[in-house]
Amino acid sequence: MGRIVAIDYGRVRTGIAVTDEMQLIASGLTTVATADLISFLKQYVREEKVVKWVVGAPKQMDNTPSESESLIEGFIKKLKSSFPDIDLEREDERFTSKMAVQSMVAGGLSKKQRRNKALIDEISATLILQSYLNRSN
Repeated sequence: MGRIVAIDYGRVRTGIAVTDEMQLIASGLTTVATADLISFLKQYVREEKVVKWVVGAPKQMDNTPSESESLIEGFIKKLKSSFPDIDLEREDERFTSKMAVQSMVAGGLSKKQRRNKALIDEISATLILQSYLNRSN
């Protein structure tokens, strides 16, 4: 089938999560410096079959796009031009950062570990992907 890759795009760093090839389980992959994101994804696509991108859609409580949406739109244009044959969908990412921290607390991570913003971004991408999988199955 191929993997689905979720992207929690950020100005400085971007969290990435992937499914298994059967598209059943969402797992955190890594966090990448946003400046290196497209080159990282090109390398990943050379090694793995990717069939879909799921990019987080940051929204306000009233369902309007957040201010970071304009940055994400620019990224999506680059992503589509770099990978024209891979489908792209958006997934609401409201509360994923808060839920990521809560899952770190529940998992017993120390305060120092919970301040690791790269880990929060990776977990957020995993939550975005799991939300997408739950909604599409």
